[in-house]
Amino acid sequence: MPTIELSLEISIEQNASLYFDKSKKLKKKIEGAKVASEEHRKKLTILEKKKEIEKEQFEQTKVLTKKDWYEKFRWFFSSEGFLVIGGRDATTNEIVIKKHTDKTDVVFHTDLAGSPFFIIKSEGKKIGKKTLQEVADATVTFSRVFKLGQSSSPVFHVSPDQVSKEAQSGEYLTKGAFMIRGKTNYIDNKINLAVGKKDGKLMAAPLEAIKKHCTDYIILVQGEKKSSEIAKKIKAKLGGNLDDIIRILPAGGIDIKK
Repeated sequence: MPTIELSLEISIEQNASLYFDKSKKLKKKIEGAKVASEEHRKKLTILEKKKEIEKEQFEQTKVLTKKDWYEKFRWFFSSEGFLVIGGRDATTNEIVIKKHTDKTDVVFHTDLAGSPFFIIKSEGKKIGKKTLQEVADATVTFSRVFKLGQSSSPVFHVSPDQVSKEAQSGEYLTKGAFMIRGKTNYIDNKINLAVGKKDGKLMAAPLEAIKKHCTDYIILVQGEKKSSEIAKKIKAKLGGNLDDIIRILPAGGIDIKK
């Protein structure tokens, strides 16, 4: 049983009054604790429901955005409907050329070392001037030209049989590099980039291709901001995974066109 301490310096009535006041304070504290506990329980319930909803949305997003084989590379669909793929680095440059280039495709590259190879997948169809121009723009946009702040650089296209891994006598080709033999077809180009959503997937491509396939899009330009900062703004408008958005952007300072 609890011990009750009485003060001999005051009367029984005064002792009783002190314990009565203490009991009222304790009662208020208990009631306050109950209220706080109930509020905490409600907040916890709300958070659990929110977590369940986010999990469901995430699972639905995974189903809707099931990755296609070409998403391992840079990719887009031209305004004329041709699939275009490009290397992200030396390794994917090798894969694009060696494993995903057919004899009727068209290969793009810049005169700069370290440029990505871009391939128009023709599927045996005639490739129009619009697609050729869009891919020329994409090739320069995703090359070092963007990072260097330049507006264009020589870009050419050739047939796949002109691309070889065999170096000249006494030379050595590094990973991702190829020899180009025969006539090269140069085409004017410019930095040209936008991001839009096509079939639930975010696509980075020249503006003309984006306008053809995407209702909502953002036009991007060279700038001073980091890719991560711009990626957050793209996500806010178009959705998507932040890491995936950063992955589809070119290297270098970037900004959103006003």
